[in-house]
Amino acid sequence: MLKLGDSLPEFVGTNQEGNEINSEQFKGKKLVVFFYPKASTPGCTAEACNLRDNYSVLKKKGYQLLGVSADSVKRQKNFSDKNELPFDVIADENHDIIDKFGVWQLKKFMGREFMGIVRTTFVFDENGICIQVIEKVKTKDHAAQILE
Repeated sequence: MLKLGDSLPEFVGTNQEGNEINSEQFKGKKLVVFFYPKASTPGCTAEACNLRDNYSVLKKKGYQLLGVSADSVKRQKNFSDKNELPFDVIADENHDIIDKFGVWQLKKFMGREFMGIVRTTFVFDENGICIQVIEKVKTKDHAAQILE
């Protein structure tokens, strides 16, 4: 998994509208990249809506937001439209971005082990250097964790 001091990996992804999003677009900007297991599930919805509700504060602080999961473009579009998300969510079905950030890991749930996305948020400064890694994401209060 990426850690403090690491550089923003180069990536290209497809957002909820089917448009290409490239890491180059964020050069010189502060960037929050949050990974979530599955669009439209309760925890992921709570997290995305908390970021939506605090979007203006995050923008004022200069942050760009980008959500990523392994969902399809269609599922991301439904998730974005239903929750009126003001930021892009990337459909990373081939795990290209997920693997570059190292968030595809062994998970345990109700006695079962399986591979999946570990809910994690990375904050990068204007130079593309990771200045914060949030592994214990509070889905209902995530913006506060980023702004700490």
